[in-house]
Amino acid sequence: MRMKGLLGGWAVLIFAGALCAQTPGTQTQSQDTPQGLPKCLSDVTDYQYSVTFTQLELREHEAVRRQFEDQLRGPAPITEKGLANEIRRAPAETVIKDVKRRGVDFDMTPGIEKKLRKSNASEELIEAVREAGPRFRAQMAKLILGPGSAGVQNVPKEQARGFSLIVGESDPDKVLTRVETFTKQYPDSPLLGYVYSLAANAYQHEGDVEKVVAFTGYSLNFNPDNLTSLILRVEMLPQPQYLRGNAAYRGRILQEALSEGNHALQLIAQIPKQPNETEVAYHKRLADYASEIHGPLGLVHLELASGGPAGLDTAELTKAEQELSTAVNTASNPTAQNYYRLGEAYALNGKWDEAIQAYTKAGKLGQGTLIKTHATEQIAQMEKSKAQGTLASNP
Repeated sequence: MRMKGLLGGWAVLIFAGALCAQTPGTQTQSQDTPQGLPKCLSDVTDYQYSVTFTQLELREHEAVRRQFEDQLRGPAPITEKGLANEIRRAPAETVIKDVKRRGVDFDMTPGIEKKLRKSNASEELIEAVREAGPRFRAQMAKLILGPGSAGVQNVPKEQARGFSLIVGESDPDKVLTRVETFTKQYPDSPLLGYVYSLAANAYQHEGDVEKVVAFTGYSLNFNPDNLTSLILRVEMLPQPQYLRGNAAYRGRILQEALSEGNHALQLIAQIPKQPNETEVAYHKRLADYASEIHGPLGLVHLELASGGPAGLDTAELTKAEQELSTAVNTASNPTAQNYYRLGEAYALNGKWDEAIQAYTKAGKLGQGTLIKTHATEQIAQMEKSKAQGTLASNP
């Protein structure tokens, strides 16, 4: 889930992410769908979904890890004086790496930033220092662990150590093994909600949508404000393969996705502004976080548009367009998946030129994937139908 250019010091704990390829099913047509266009939502969107971390998840993982590793043995955070000395004697890349690894024991202020700039500190170093301070870490830990998380900062050392081992593991199978060990050893731990969230991320990497939904549910039972679990759950609930496997509960699942997606957006809006962060940077950061929700909500409305007995619901299609347009227009790095889904919404609503533009962008972003293949096919079909005069805009 993208935005690598904005990750800064939080890339330390990136779990190896990839797009999970699925075999596309046979496309079906409805009487309301022109020949050659996918029915909403066709199995075309089943072939891939993102399993890498969001920018927000990366920040949370690193912040929470540091929150608990402060209780464990390890290098002490860098002091302001120590940082100044290190900047003078070490290459910038070394200083940045050390700041990301150890953290700092002070919060960024305008005065400190001015000193850093006088020392010719790069923007990357300044941002790393800002995000390594105790206030930022505490805010991010509170955000993910919930407003009642003060008690978890004083968990027994053995729990903190076990938790840190889970967060620091990059192999999904090993994550799941450590989660199982942790939950058996500490069945009453206040960290269980977050541990289950880590298990859900591991199952996402393995492409097990059912388990992702199950474990985000366990996590949210402990803390309904766990934003990592909410983002992950809202992304998985409307996936066509999950809906097919739970067809009897389709309507309820989609309504749950809408409700939890809106709750996640409310939580994102409450994320505090960081010390010395400009208004522009702050609102851009929140927009990037929110775009992770608007994309799945667009998929929800696409599914709702195609799920009724009366044919396509144009009101739901319009909502899908709005959500997906917001997702691609506000994200620093919009995804090929969201552009492809936007193309579907436009095509199903008879907006052929807009659909072709969206599919074109999806293809460019999805080079080397099935998104590129299917986007190219959809564009060719629509261009051919337009030339033959068989496409007409919906009323």
